Amino acid sequence: MTIEENLKHVKATLPETVELVAVSKYHTVEDIRLCYEAGQRVFGESREQELRVKREALPEDIEWHFIGHLQTNKVKYIAPYISLIHAVDTPQLLREIQRQGERCGRTIRCLLQIHVAAEETKYGFLPDECLEYLDTGEFRELTNAQICGVMCMATNTDDEERIRSDFRRAHEFFDTLKQDFFPSSPDFRLRSYGMSHDYRMAVEEGANIVRIGSAIFE
Repeated sequence: MTIEENLKHVKATLPETVELVAVSKYHTVEDIRLCYEAGQRVFGESREQELRVKREALPEDIEWHFIGHLQTNKVKYIAPYISLIHAVDTPQLLREIQRQGERCGRTIRCLLQIHVAAEETKYGFLPDECLEYLDTGEFRELTNAQICGVMCMATNTDDEERIRSDFRRAHEFFDTLKQDFFPSSPDFRLRSYGMSHDYRMAVEEGANIVRIGSAIFE
C-alpha cells in the first residue's frame, strides 16, 4: 500500500475526537510531502536537527509536535514554532520551556510524560514524582509553558493485558490530575497514548492523541 492509502486506512480507524500525529522521524521529506498532500497536517519528530531541516523544506502550515526525549539545551531551537511538546519529564525541562517561551513571546503547550511501563529505560515522571511536583504549585506560575495533559508509552510487550493496564493507569492518573490540579482548565484535556502497534487499545482506554509512524510510512 502507498503512504496515501495507509493514511486513509489509519484515519478510518480513528474516531473524529482523536487527533492523529503522523510520526515522521527518520522518514524523508519526500514521504512527508506525500502524506501532507494526502491531507495530513500534524507531524511528530524527536530530534531537533532533523526537525529543523524538514521544517525548512516543507509547507509552513504543518503543525510540528516534538514527541521524543527533549534535552533542555535544545528547547531554544524549537520554542519559536513547536505546537506541542509531548514528553516533558522533569521540572527542569518545564522551567526551560517557560524561559524560552517567554523569550519568544509565545505560550508553548506541553504534556507531562508519565512513566507507567514496566521498564526502567523509559523516561517520564513516576506518578508520585509528578504529584509531588504539582503539589509545589510552581506550575501555576509558568505563564509561557502550558500543561495540557499527559503522555505515556506502554510496556514493550506482546501481552495485551499489560498494555491495556498501562493505558488505563495513565488515564486514571490523568483524571486525578484533572480533578486535583486542573479542574477549571479546559485546555487540560490531552491524552497522548498509543503508537502503530497499540493505538487501537489506547483509543479504547481514553487516548485522544495517537502517534503513528510505521503504519503510515512503511
